[in-house]
Amino acid sequence: MNTRQLLRAERAELIALLRTLTEDEWMTPSLCAGWRVRDVVGHLLYDTIPAPTYAAILLRNGLSADRVNDLLADKSKSLSTAQLLERLNAPGEHISRLLPRVALSDMVVHHQDIRRPLGRDRKIAPERLRAVLDHPDPFARPGRYIGGLRLRATDLNWSRGTGPEVHGPGEALILAMVGRPAALAELDGPGVSILRDRCAR
Repeated sequence: MNTRQLLRAERAELIALLRTLTEDEWMTPSLCAGWRVRDVVGHLLYDTIPAPTYAAILLRNGLSADRVNDLLADKSKSLSTAQLLERLNAPGEHISRLLPRVALSDMVVHHQDIRRPLGRDRKIAPERLRAVLDHPDPFARPGRYIGGLRLRATDLNWSRGTGPEVHGPGEALILAMVGRPAALAELDGPGVSILRDRCAR
């Protein structure tokens, strides 16, 4: 499967989960600070925005991806959960057509941002795990968390980097790479304390 096919499979799994949620679960705080489950889904609707329009929004917000993300999540508050699902199911694939690896990494991380607080475990397809481990979302600035560390997955044949080792499940590594402290308890090795300090900053 190519990256866009992996992204579509990931989106389909997320939509299948979202269809099972109660209204209370949609309001559950996610792993993204300040965002509920519905806010995370609202953010993922960026793929419904044509690239020139998204670029204009980015320029108006000082080229800050964080500000744009908050803006899009805030705008989605007027949508019902049914409308959020409908739009996520037919995104148009504007941004992901240009940046499929970034979109896949973003989708996988945010899927877990939703699942973990809800206690909805899953096994991520190894091909998707490897793709995201190889290409974490650059907008999340993974280098500030994993620079100078060696990462090694214990559930597939994957490693990268040099330095004090951090090892554990690929899913936990993916979350730690973008600063999610919720996954740190599942990781081991001499580099974990360094990673923990960086995630706490």
